[in-house]
Amino acid sequence: MGSVEQALATQVANIQKKTGKTLEQLGAALRASGLEKHGQLRDFAKAEFGLGHGDANTLVHMVFKSDGASQAAASGASGDAVLDEIYSGAKAALRPIHDAVMAKLAGFGEFEVAPKKGYVSLRRKKQFAMLGPATNTRVELGINHKTLPAHPRLLVQPANSMCPYKVKLVDAAEVDPELFDWLRQAFDGAG
Repeated sequence: MGSVEQALATQVANIQKKTGKTLEQLGAALRASGLEKHGQLRDFAKAEFGLGHGDANTLVHMVFKSDGASQAAASGASGDAVLDEIYSGAKAALRPIHDAVMAKLAGFGEFEVAPKKGYVSLRRKKQFAMLGPATNTRVELGINHKTLPAHPRLLVQPANSMCPYKVKLVDAAEVDPELFDWLRQAFDGAG
């Protein structure tokens, strides 16, 4: 079992311990809720079981086998095809920003790229960043690290957000050493 699989197994075990319910019982409750959309199910799991955002999100993915990688594989789409879809139409001009971030990250070491609907999740033992177009003119980079120094570019997110910080990027020139210092801290903390 790889480190990502081990981390997921540990997270699921912790969810079961926190809630006092088995994965099957949690899944039955989610299915009985009558909700269909991922975000609604995630919010239901947060409210019903007292889970944080990340645990509720993982629970919904586990129960409905809906992670982005599985969706891409099920549809026969490669990672590049998924990115082509994410950065299509009016968002196509943002792909160079994405590519610049990924090119720099490649020098950090091994990590998983998990395509989701509208963004990619970047993981080691746990997620350290999220990257995707937020609008037709801006890419957002979520950084999952708890203690970055205050900076005008780092937008602090609400408590229990998947990533405590976001950085808005409108040009590949913004992919600079300062940004990669923050990403390096998140990368190191996730492994």
